[in-house]
Amino acid sequence: MTSFHLRLAILVAAILLVASGTIFGLNSTWQRVRAVEAKLTTSQLARFQIATEARRELQSLSSSMLHYVLTRDPKQWAQFEKASGDLNQWIDNHDPTMNPKSPLTTAAERSAFVKLNQVYDDYLAAADGVHTNAHPQLVSPGQLAQLERFEGEADRIRGLVRELSEAHRSAEAGFFANATASLEGLRNALVISVALLLVFVAALAGFLYRDLVAPLRSSLVRSQALLERSEKLAVLGTLTAGIAHEIRNPLTSLKARLFTLEKRLVNLPAARKDTEIINGEISRLERIVQDALSFAQPAEPKLQILEVDELLLELQRLMTSNQENRGVTLRFEHNSGLWIRADGGYMKQVLINLMRNAREAINGEGTITLRALARRSSVEGQEIDAVVLEVADTGKGITPEVAKRLFDPFFSTKETGTGLGLSISARLVEKQGGFLQYVTRLGQGTTFGIVLPSVKPPVA
Repeated sequence: MTSFHLRLAILVAAILLVASGTIFGLNSTWQRVRAVEAKLTTSQLARFQIATEARRELQSLSSSMLHYVLTRDPKQWAQFEKASGDLNQWIDNHDPTMNPKSPLTTAAERSAFVKLNQVYDDYLAAADGVHTNAHPQLVSPGQLAQLERFEGEADRIRGLVRELSEAHRSAEAGFFANATASLEGLRNALVISVALLLVFVAALAGFLYRDLVAPLRSSLVRSQALLERSEKLAVLGTLTAGIAHEIRNPLTSLKARLFTLEKRLVNLPAARKDTEIINGEISRLERIVQDALSFAQPAEPKLQILEVDELLLELQRLMTSNQENRGVTLRFEHNSGLWIRADGGYMKQVLINLMRNAREAINGEGTITLRALARRSSVEGQEIDAVVLEVADTGKGITPEVAKRLFDPFFSTKETGTGLGLSISARLVEKQGGFLQYVTRLGQGTTFGIVLPSVKPPVA
């Protein structure tokens, strides 16, 4: 696994870990909020009123039994039986041993209520014993009549107490409804916060990939391509140099013999024309051999600090008349203060070759622009301050098919081209610590750029 893939895997793992932890925390908090909501429901809180209701009913029963003992009134006993039966049914409904849905949940509550149910059975048995013991009444109904007004007021008070209890229950229900709403708001806020966090993490991941991972990947791909190209060019250069040397010797012999032959054919114009053609082809072969040697074994550059504007201005003066006579305008955009360390002769050779290619790409009238730009660029695997010397044309552009083989040696779209111009230019730029790049659009033109490290001007 390469360093790039390792960094990418670590980044993805970190993002997944953060996302997993966030989702786990959200789910845990969600479950806790739901548990609190369940505890705050009215049905759960109603169990806290069970003891109060049981106490109130038992007090009412005891009062009713007292009235029966004093008067031995059968109607009073019937009221006691009905009220005690209702209370017995209510107790059975809340007994956890008889009703699995009882609101009582804790062990202490359940144990106490089971005991209450058992004692209430004894209470009913004792009440039945009082009913059957045949004791006489203790007071007459008339004697108890004096308590009617008092009992009426007591009933009114009990009614108001019940009304107050209901009001308390309504208030409690409203309070817990508000609490539930607050918890819902808290849950929604938590969900929104987590969603924003996930969006932030995704944005951060995109930012890291765009500004860190993608450039590293592009640099790695470019470095691998340059390495593969360098290896191929090294093998091809060695082969080309051997072939060029082998061809140069026969060409020298042919040229010497042709010179002798021309002297003998001075008085034969037709033969003289043939020798001129042969001489021209030999010269062309010599140029091809020389280009091949320049490609295979370029001389080491003599580096010196150059002012970019001065270099481009000199080229403009050198090429202006030739370009304008053919309907092409040569423009120069000044950008002073840029310096490079390069071989002046090599730079002129590369720039002239690029300008000639630009001229040939223009059909009819057009413009070639020379300019230099300061940019941050990756040179030899390092991000540095660089200078880009650009040759931009308004020509026809480069097709994708040609672009794939643009820097291949001996590949040319010209009928008389050797296919070594761009290959030699690229090698010369690489010899000076930079690289050659281009941007093209069909029908709009092409811009070639020589990217070299930027240097400080020499100290006077």
